[in-house]
Amino acid sequence: MKLPELKIAHVIARIPIIQGGMAVRISTSRLAGAVANEGGIGIIAATGMSVEELINEIRKARALTKGIIGINCLFAVRDFANLVKAAIQEKIDLVISGAGFSRDMFQWGKEANIPVIPIVSSVRLARLSEKLGAAAVVVEGKEAGGHLGTAESLKKILPEIRAAISIPVIAAGGIINGQDIVEALKLGANGVQMGTRFAASEESGASQEFKELYLRSGSDEVVLVKSPVGMPGRALKNAFWEKLDRGEVIELDGCNGCLKHCTGDYCIMEALERARLGDMENGLVFSGECVYKIREILPVKTIFQNLLQEIEACPG
Repeated sequence: MKLPELKIAHVIARIPIIQGGMAVRISTSRLAGAVANEGGIGIIAATGMSVEELINEIRKARALTKGIIGINCLFAVRDFANLVKAAIQEKIDLVISGAGFSRDMFQWGKEANIPVIPIVSSVRLARLSEKLGAAAVVVEGKEAGGHLGTAESLKKILPEIRAAISIPVIAAGGIINGQDIVEALKLGANGVQMGTRFAASEESGASQEFKELYLRSGSDEVVLVKSPVGMPGRALKNAFWEKLDRGEVIELDGCNGCLKHCTGDYCIMEALERARLGDMENGLVFSGECVYKIREILPVKTIFQNLLQEIEACPG
């Protein structure tokens, strides 16, 4: 199959693959730059960063590539507006946002001529996004890692949303290999977003322990967890998950009020950061449903080469 370009407003990616914006600090400049260098769209996860750290990461990414660099920022974080506005001031190529919905971000993007792309999981939200000025939407099914907005599969909601709007549609959730990409394109997607596969890349900011848990995990190790954000999250079984599953109280080291709304059950930012650093006892490891398809930790360049070979082998 011949891959189409991905056109999002004036931004054109040679390869229709967006790398997921995985927080906290899984998706930083090194990963985003490597993906952009291969012709995809590299994404820096702004969630959990300070404004100064995000600016630094954007500038580092620009030094690594002439390709397309965007950010992903969860609407749920208290510093959402400052982070997005800082990225726009740095002339980021595009902005992706999920875990809630900001109407203001579309106006910010319009004023700066920067495409804004919400993550949606329903026809209603996709239509509203188009009406408000979204350049595209990321349609995320239940197969995705991290915070989820639906219990429906991508294969169900993708065709429904494709039929309801005219802007580009990016498929997300459960996409690991070339065959998955081809299937998404045949369902009407203009491109795909891949997080889990790139979390298990050499350039990912995740620790070796984090990546090795990906390689060890089968489909029965993928679970849903309750997040303080107020949404379910898809993660992997580990010692921290066992504590949550048993209903143990997770002590907080302190609270800096990073979320607009928080249940206070535990600190999601702290749990994600500990996992990134390799603390499997006290860290939460987000992952998509299809992590079991990943057999090796590879450089981004090799991942792209493998994907393109797999796509080429699929019938058009």
